[in-house]
Amino acid sequence: MSEKEYQKISLRAILIRVFYGIIAAATILIILNLFSFSKKDEGDKVYQTEIIKNYAIYAPVIPDGVTFAEEKIPIENFDVRESLDLEILKTMYWHSEALLYIKRAYRFFPIIEPILKKNGVPDDFKFLAVTESGLKNVVSPSNAVGYWQFLKATGKQYGLEITEEVDERYDLEKSTQAACEYLLDSYKKYKDWALVAASYNMGGGALNEVIKKQNVESYYDLLLNTETGRYVFRIVAYKLILTNPRDYGFVFRQKDLYPEISTQVIKVDTTITDLVTFAAKYNTNYKMLKMLNPWLQSDKLTNTAKKVYYIHVPKAGARSFDYFEALENTDSLSTDSL
Repeated sequence: MSEKEYQKISLRAILIRVFYGIIAAATILIILNLFSFSKKDEGDKVYQTEIIKNYAIYAPVIPDGVTFAEEKIPIENFDVRESLDLEILKTMYWHSEALLYIKRAYRFFPIIEPILKKNGVPDDFKFLAVTESGLKNVVSPSNAVGYWQFLKATGKQYGLEITEEVDERYDLEKSTQAACEYLLDSYKKYKDWALVAASYNMGGGALNEVIKKQNVESYYDLLLNTETGRYVFRIVAYKLILTNPRDYGFVFRQKDLYPEISTQVIKVDTTITDLVTFAAKYNTNYKMLKMLNPWLQSDKLTNTAKKVYYIHVPKAGARSFDYFEALENTDSLSTDSL
């Protein structure tokens, strides 16, 4: 065998060895990767099993015989049922906001409820205040103000004082009284509480035009703008969830709620030149004074007409959380309605 032929055979042998070496290395890598992927897949499957086992999103139960202001809601109609289902779902799974509504309701409903009752307005309208403002003194983009979201002209029409120093749309008691008068005026026209609520949202004139054009007189048969079309259903969703929070997954202790703040009421019929000094006189501060009397819009109260105002200041110790914890059964889980 010539030297040249020998070199060819040797080179061929080397190439074959390299080839098989590459094959072997690749096989090992594939096996390792398969083993790795298998472990990864196994971990994912275990994790997915835990998710399925421990986590769930529940569809709410639509109760039979749902009413608003003691008027029957026709939930046997699929469109009505689905509209209510939408609002319950949106509220039920906006956990933080819904829980805040529950907490605030415990503080403010005891103020709203007797005013509604005194005026003969159905108790369900307290949930309209939740819908309008979340039970906060807010200002809308259209400059509607307060818990009941009065525009300036409407507020004045129903007897609320609105000046640079005083805005009674921020006064829960007075604005609730004004809201009652507005609602009762609307009821005289419509004789239907769902339409009264709709008119509160879109205005009586606009609602009248829609009723006339579509020739129907039930809120649940009207094709309305999106906001008003959802409005009553949103009120009813708040009613269902705040009345029976445990049914919709909200669990809390009584001490987790926001109780009423104990105050003493100061009768004032003269000018107050400095509310900071006034607050100190009653052993509180300007911050607490404005928090309890948000209708005070300035750091003074000019009162040349000697009108009587009632200013709330906290009772001794009422700012302390320990004061609230003295309530009975503060550690028990709440299953009661608000």
